[in-house]
Amino acid sequence: MKHVLPLFGLLACFAAGAQDPAPTQPVASNATPAALPTSTTASPVQQFTLRNGMTLIVQADRRAPTALHMVWLRVGAMDEVDGTSGVAHVLEHMMFKGSAKVAPGDFSRRVAALGGQENAFTSRDYTGYYQQIPSDKLAAVMQLEADRFAHNQWPDAEFKKELEVVKEERRLRTEDKPRALLMEQLYATAFNASPYRRPIIGWMSDLDSLTANDVRQFHRQWYVPANAAVVVVGDVDVQQVRQLAEKTYGRIAARAVPTRKPRTEPAQQGLRRVEVKAPAEQGYVALGFKAPALRQLDAQAMTDGDRDALALIVLSALLSGYDGARLERALSQGPQRVADATHSGADVMGRGPGLFVLLGVPSQGKTAQQVEDALRAELARVARDGVNSAELERVKTQWMASTIYERDSLQSRGQDVGSSWVQGLPLDAEDRLLALLGTVTPAQVQAVAQRYFVDEQLTVATLIPQPLDTQRKRAPGPALSTRH
Repeated sequence: MKHVLPLFGLLACFAAGAQDPAPTQPVASNATPAALPTSTTASPVQQFTLRNGMTLIVQADRRAPTALHMVWLRVGAMDEVDGTSGVAHVLEHMMFKGSAKVAPGDFSRRVAALGGQENAFTSRDYTGYYQQIPSDKLAAVMQLEADRFAHNQWPDAEFKKELEVVKEERRLRTEDKPRALLMEQLYATAFNASPYRRPIIGWMSDLDSLTANDVRQFHRQWYVPANAAVVVVGDVDVQQVRQLAEKTYGRIAARAVPTRKPRTEPAQQGLRRVEVKAPAEQGYVALGFKAPALRQLDAQAMTDGDRDALALIVLSALLSGYDGARLERALSQGPQRVADATHSGADVMGRGPGLFVLLGVPSQGKTAQQVEDALRAELARVARDGVNSAELERVKTQWMASTIYERDSLQSRGQDVGSSWVQGLPLDAEDRLLALLGTVTPAQVQAVAQRYFVDEQLTVATLIPQPLDTQRKRAPGPALSTRH
């Protein structure tokens, strides 16, 4: 990440345990949320529970006559079962195919006629739908979204057509993309019990055997009011939005949320390696170290694992969070450069286990093994020599500045509160996270570098480039949907 993104949105979108880790230095117990402005005219975020158990989150901002409307569901690829991987994403596509009142394709046409833009997204942890519309059209959009949430309905013929679109999406965005294919294999190898081992798009064999009733059953099971949150940000009156929500979403029948099984990842017993051979111009290497996940943002209740996850977030930023960061200086600059590009990511915020990822692209004449060795050498350097306070202050200042800047975006604010709700965090999670990251010390960063970057917690995935003329040839598939 060469540019600094809004912190909480970045961590939420990027998706353990060592044996008996020694405790790190505790985060200051008096850490409080940083006093970050939302905008010059935004009111505080307010949360309500509708009569059927659905959550409503609203923030008024009167600067422009527009509003962002989102529906977040606490269900994603991690809630699938073996044999139906990809069903959460396929359902996202099918949600645009109608209801008893709306014909296939009409949802998007109606939103466009209202002057709005819309889309959807699926991750391991959640599924979301959104529309940005003129604020005086909010009632119409809420009625449309509540209708398809409760009454999604389509003929089998529509499913068969859309399934081919999803399969083509897998071919183009994973199977024909060597680096995407490599990352798929990294997660499939790093995790055994955790559902994070399955790709969000699904395995092709599962898509081949997926049925319309599999998708309908997934909708009935998980699209229940108590498993969803409506987020509205923009030029709105909070009480009016609440009344509209009760008239639309509040009328959906309440049902129980299914019980989730705790699919705990067992401790890794040794280094794992996987190689991927694919037509490519350059090699690629990805290192994934098992890491603790961040579950708690209350300084008084945080565990040692939570504190270590904070320090790993800071370490990732020190390694690649800005132009000229440690990895770039060490691997991509100077006459001894070994990599054309590098990246680090602390994938520690989600409903599943954490993974600290390092990526590198070998320079011409250099090997993936040389890049792997150089990446590990930088981790060893931090473990041996530590980091300095000036480095920490730089990334903390950048986080603060970028967060304030991004709060001018309705989309960014909706993403922040929606992803916070999915993870069971408070609505001011980004403020709390920034405040807690501000307390991380150089000693804590050095301690996690010593504790987690060991062979017993490492999975290495290496791309072995094959000649480009062996690229798989196939007939053009169906046009891809614009859905994420």
